Amino acid sequence: MTSRRNFIKKAAMGTAALTVGGVLPGFSAKSYSNIIGANDKIRVGAIGVNSRGMALATNFAKQQGCEITRICDVDSRAIAKCITSIEKAASYKPKGEKDLRKMVESKDVDAVIVATPDHWHAPAALYALKAGKEVYLEKPCSYAPAEGEILIQAAAKYGRVLQMGNQRRSWPNVQVGIKALKEGIIGNVHFGKAWYTNNRPSIGIGKEVAVPEWLDWDLWQGPAPRVAFKDNFVHYNWHWFWRWGTGEALNNGTHMIDILRWGMDVDYPTMVNSAGGRYFHKDDWETPDTQVINIEFGKSKSMTWEGRSCNGRSIEGSTVGCMFYGDKGSMLITGSDGYKIFGLDDKVIKEQTSKIAIDPRNLMNPAERLDAYHIQNFFDGIRKSAALNSDITSGHKSTLLMQLGNISQRVGRSLDIDPLNGRIQQDSIAMKLWNRDYEQGWEMKL
Repeated sequence: MTSRRNFIKKAAMGTAALTVGGVLPGFSAKSYSNIIGANDKIRVGAIGVNSRGMALATNFAKQQGCEITRICDVDSRAIAKCITSIEKAASYKPKGEKDLRKMVESKDVDAVIVATPDHWHAPAALYALKAGKEVYLEKPCSYAPAEGEILIQAAAKYGRVLQMGNQRRSWPNVQVGIKALKEGIIGNVHFGKAWYTNNRPSIGIGKEVAVPEWLDWDLWQGPAPRVAFKDNFVHYNWHWFWRWGTGEALNNGTHMIDILRWGMDVDYPTMVNSAGGRYFHKDDWETPDTQVINIEFGKSKSMTWEGRSCNGRSIEGSTVGCMFYGDKGSMLITGSDGYKIFGLDDKVIKEQTSKIAIDPRNLMNPAERLDAYHIQNFFDGIRKSAALNSDITSGHKSTLLMQLGNISQRVGRSLDIDPLNGRIQQDSIAMKLWNRDYEQGWEMKL
């Protein structure tokens, strides 16, 4: 695996050398023509392909220099559907596999996409890192803060590329807007607000039923403690159960709170609190459908996230977005690749938009063309050791802000946080939620 990774990098360097008319030592012009072809492709396995994972796998397959070699899911229908999607997009047929532990050991896989339910994110990434694979990990990077800390250590220990899928970090106009923000276009930014709204229906009261023949329920649960199968768990509703999901805060809040943290140049907070609950329906949904998380960074900066899963009234004309408030004006970044700057008189000073249409409420593939920038950044990290736009340390910090909000929500009080490492101070009950319960034998270990 290491030798192949070095080979891919050398091939990429060869491409650059040809572009400027040079030739690297150990290569001839003829050898370049042989290398820059099938052999330098990054071979990718996709894990968790029922919805978002299938969209990602198909997007990866469309990228030059990439081949999807393996499709992995505990749902046999999802495997078949994703293979068909890859065949249409790239005119080849990847192999299917049910158990990700076997897939990551495959010699025809250089990198993996992890798009499983949240409780599998960090364990799956760790399996892949241990197997010597590069990892593209959908947000949130972990179910619990302790898992994020382990992934930071693992990426360093095993020397692998680990990119979190908060794709807006790579969107061109968003990057320009953040650069302008940091250069002072709206002055000193002291407050940021992020939000997400939707009109999600009730998930009802689940009934214990036989596990469908197409699903490996034991493997779906994986690292989570075992429960009997109910008919309202799979596939999307797991988001709203604490055993597997992290609620709207990490499902959608992670994206925009990450932009706020990026633009405001902050790392770990000093205080976090949350208010909200399950207000709109009487059903099995456990996480809040209405939630406001407040985050303070010392006495100089603060931010807030508002989530409304069951009332889709937009904010600033958008169902998802964030606003920076400075002493000279404000900047709005919505779910699209663009930004808008307002003066203190509330008049628009500048607006940058993109022609690429985006649907933030699309559960599967809201922004395929823009997400390709993030995928290419991941590939550059592998081929050229380029800086990642969302490395695991950065991804963990943004994920942690929402995790701390959920911990505050669950214990019912504000949390004092150590700004040096993000850990909860003087609250042993809250710190019990820093980690999670595992099914015996499935614990995360370096």
